[in-house]
Amino acid sequence: MADSFDVIVIGGGPGGYAAAIRCAQKNANVALVEKAEMGGTCLNRGCIPSKALLGSAHFLTLAKHARLMGVDIEKPSPNWTKMQARKDAIVENFSKGVKTLVKANKIKLYEGIGIAKGPDTVTVQTDNEEVELKAKSIILATGSVPVEIPAFKFDRETIISSKEALNLSEIPESLVIIGGGIIGCEMACVYATVGSRVTIIEALDQLLPNEDAWVGKIMQREFKKLGIKCLTSQKVTGVDVNNDTAKVNLESGESIDADKVLVSVGRRAICDQETIEALGLEMQGSTIEINEKMETSVPGVYAIGDAVGTTYLAHGAFQEAEIAAENSLGGDEKMGDYNLIPKAVYSFPEVASIGLNEKKCTKKGIDFTVGKAAFRSNGRSVAHNETVGEIRVIRETDSNKILGVTMVGATVTEMISTARALIGTTEDITDVCFAHPTVSEVLKEAWEDAFGISLHVPPSPK
Repeated sequence: MADSFDVIVIGGGPGGYAAAIRCAQKNANVALVEKAEMGGTCLNRGCIPSKALLGSAHFLTLAKHARLMGVDIEKPSPNWTKMQARKDAIVENFSKGVKTLVKANKIKLYEGIGIAKGPDTVTVQTDNEEVELKAKSIILATGSVPVEIPAFKFDRETIISSKEALNLSEIPESLVIIGGGIIGCEMACVYATVGSRVTIIEALDQLLPNEDAWVGKIMQREFKKLGIKCLTSQKVTGVDVNNDTAKVNLESGESIDADKVLVSVGRRAICDQETIEALGLEMQGSTIEINEKMETSVPGVYAIGDAVGTTYLAHGAFQEAEIAAENSLGGDEKMGDYNLIPKAVYSFPEVASIGLNEKKCTKKGIDFTVGKAAFRSNGRSVAHNETVGEIRVIRETDSNKILGVTMVGATVTEMISTARALIGTTEDITDVCFAHPTVSEVLKEAWEDAFGISLHVPPSPK
């Protein structure tokens, strides 16, 4: 006889385990099915391991610059084996933590491949058996995989994805990164810092193409200081591999030799084809179609996270998990404005944004005013020798409505949450007190400059 549950969640990544826990907190009987590692891509092959390596690289950078702070340190160098071991230990610890949370919330964990056979039935396939489960609702959180380009498919040795890039046993002497998006920029910073000769090739005209042009200019300038070569408006036509080395061929006719080629041109949603066909899910390419309640075309079946292709961000999946969990138990919640899901890039310097940027405002025909403030004028930024970048706040010209915030600089991935809170406040910015001296004061200065009332930003020439 099949085990019965109120909700079955397929996928144990950030969206999946968050949805399962939230349902359990509402006294639902919940099953969670995961075919590989708990925590999904984010914990095991993405956010956490990449930030661990970036953290080590950041410490190495600080050590190299210590003399500028009046501190003498003998020539620092990376110990790649220890960096990798530290990363692995962090991932293992968090993975155990997720399992502990699932167990503590009395969620039944099934380790195997979950296939939805109908809107109330899921089978779990393990090496030894197939188990049938029944549920009132199903939440699909099946994740994503790196996009693979037919002209240079992954061989997992020389042409690699982000998964392999996080687990290389040795530092490559040279690394070509195809794609100047989030993953490409973050991995470029890791490997350039530890000594690789890094080249980024981006088909569009700037790094981080979804951000405003000024962001791309700063990034390219600062990456040059790190020794990273950036080739924008360049297309790769193919990659030739010979004896564990590669030749990356460009549309211009040029070629670049590399020990490793990291292809980081985005991710695509995945969902088991049997599930798609059995449920009759409406799809948009590889992504599952949903409404604002996170419900699929099949009543009682919900989908969240990378599987729906809305954000490809763990915190976006967390937000969607809240909505799906509530509605899977009879609620009537709707997902809010996706523009208010923060975007964060943990490169050197960091980049973070929320709301509409200048590109989007221009495309929408919005009349807007931009407030700006630079870190070089901030006391604590100068004291910490972290003066690169600026913050821009966009205001709708005919109103006091803040439309968006974009930041480039040290610690901006921490400050973007403050920007989100300020976007939602009805208080005047002059009524919001920031501690001094703090780096976050740059946000207040840019915010006030959007209204032309900043105390420390010189007025723009008329």
